[in-house]
Order: sequence, then structure tokens, then C-alpha cells
Amino acid sequence: MAALNCTTFVDAASGKALLREGDCAARITPVSTFNIAVSLMGYDSGFLKDQHAPLLPYRAEYKAWNKEWRRDMDPSQWISYSAVWYAQQVTQHIGRERFERYVQEFGYGNRDTSGDKDKANGLTWAWIGSSMQISADEQTAFLCKLVRHELPVSPYAHEQTAHLLKLKDLPNGWQVFGKTGTGAPLGPDGKDDYSRSYGWFVGWATNGQRTIVFARLAQDERLIEGAAGPRLKEAFLRGLPAQLAKL
Repeated sequence: MAALNCTTFVDAASGKALLREGDCAARITPVSTFNIAVSLMGYDSGFLKDQHAPLLPYRAEYKAWNKEWRRDMDPSQWISYSAVWYAQQVTQHIGRERFERYVQEFGYGNRDTSGDKDKANGLTWAWIGSSMQISADEQTAFLCKLVRHELPVSPYAHEQTAHLLKLKDLPNGWQVFGKTGTGAPLGPDGKDDYSRSYGWFVGWATNGQRTIVFARLAQDERLIEGAAGPRLKEAFLRGLPAQLAKL
């Protein structure tokens, strides 16, 4: 089976595709790119206050397979480290009914919040190699609504989420916002196959006059050191100034 690969750039104002290469309609797990949606929910519901509140305590019972997650965290650290446990605290505070409503109203991917079969864990696990699936095309459609402030959340939720996603300014006057995600398909043994990891990097770039939304998805074909999402992000950002100049 061929590795998944997609690069797409979309004009945020018109929704028109400026570049679309690869299998951009294939749906896979959003993993930590879903934290963009969780952030919007968290600020809209009032659970998230600003960039540094609430500071949530790390607890030993949390699933924290990444050692960087084993610490108390605020919203900015959560997004930076992609800490699953922090996102789970936000969604549990929101509650199943409201969580499901947000996902439906966002039109997020396949909108399937059921989670793993027979485990009733959708509220805390649907987006992590589970029932929720999204394509690169759907990622950009969602982000276009976000940058146009068209999602059914408060202006504050839109603004604070953008602050969390701010990365760096490019030398040619563009500001970049984005989020990584790293996941893996199931292998024959039913466990995650990290020799074929998925890497996501989604977001947007703006120069004041124009905003361009992007989604990049790539799948490893062998075991490579380092998480797929951050590796993809660094490679993408290196080529982004030249790419934007062409669009």
C-alpha cells in the first residue's frame, strides 16, 4: 500500500485551491491537529481563560507516553507539547453532549465522536487513531472558517486559538500559524506501526493583505527517528517562503 502524501494551499477568502498535490481526499486520524478544535471549544466554554490559564496539574494516572507531558501545563504548553492529557481535561469539562455538538457544528471531518468500538471513550479518545477521521481537504475547509471567524464560537475563542498557534514570522512579511500531529496506522498485530507514522502540519500564513491556509500530510515508509509531525513541520517551514512567493 502506497504511503499517504498531500500538500494543499487554499486562499482563505475565496476557498479556492491554489495548489493541491497528492491524495488530499484520504481521511485519517487528526491526532493532535484536533487540538485546534479543542482550543476553540475550551475558550468558547470558558474553561480555557487565556494563554497561561488554567495551569492544570499533571497526575500520575494520566496517559503520558511522552516524557515532556509529565508536568503541570498551561494552554500554551499544551499546544507546544501536544499533551493528550490536557486536551482530555478540556473535553471532559465540556461534556459529551456539548463536545458532540461542537464537532457537528464545526463540520469536522467525518464528525464521528464514538471512539473505540465498545469502549465508550469518544470524549477523550475519538481523535487519536480512533473513530474520528479527516482529510487534508477537510482540514483546510475547517481552517478557512477559523481564519474568517465563521465557526460557531465566540470572537475571543477565535482570537485566543490563533494566539496559541502563532509560530514565527517569515523574512518576507508573512506570519505563520500552525499545528502538528503524529499518528500511526495499526499493524498486523493490532498495535501502532511506527515504521509507517503519519505526520500532519496544518495552519495558515498571512501578510496582512492575504491569508493562505495549508495542510501537509506525509506518511513514513520506514522507521525514522523523531516524531513525524514535527519533522514534517520543519521541512515544510524551510520551503514555505519560496512556496508563498509562487502562489
